[in-house]
Amino acid sequence: MLADFPKEKLYKWALWLSFITIGYNVIEGAVATWFGAHDETLALFGFGVDSFVEVISGLGIAHMILRMRRQEYNGVDEFEITALRITGTAFYILVTGLIVGASLAIYTGAEPQTTFVGIIISTLSILTMYALYYYKMKIGKALNSGPIISDAKCTKTCFYLSFILLGSSLLYELFTIPYVDALGSLGIAYYAFKEGREAFEKAAKRKIACADDCC
Repeated sequence: MLADFPKEKLYKWALWLSFITIGYNVIEGAVATWFGAHDETLALFGFGVDSFVEVISGLGIAHMILRMRRQEYNGVDEFEITALRITGTAFYILVTGLIVGASLAIYTGAEPQTTFVGIIISTLSILTMYALYYYKMKIGKALNSGPIISDAKCTKTCFYLSFILLGSSLLYELFTIPYVDALGSLGIAYYAFKEGREAFEKAAKRKIACADDCC
């Protein structure tokens, strides 16, 4: 059982999981925004921007785990608070952009060239985020660490975003349903708004804990 491993090793694994999360989101964000712009799919582009915003949040988590590993953790510090506020602001900017973009797409009747890449990226994201959630949760429980468990639970939010992208991409690619890409981007905007609100709530409470509706 993981609980039998030394705490130092468990914290090392937790730190590596946070680095993997950051690295994956950077790559996912770059690929999704590029193909989103190239294929004119707003849902995929918004998904990519969301991944970049998650990188900022991930840096705060990695910093927190480093302090826990050094036994310096006694609550969030200013670096983590700043990361949360930047994350919240970026999410709200993303929400505004997606709402404006979706409204224009619906008004003008603009449609994507293809959503095939969205199917691939969302499928990979679902598999990757599940694996990260699973191992973060196991390590968090082994360490009896509320912040790590909360981070694992909040990783589940990425499932909802990925399934929205997968659903809208599949529906358009298979049936060319009008406005489904715009509606998918609005679904992403909804969860981005919740993530932004949660980031500001965490910053205000000075506590990295996942809200109930996030989990």
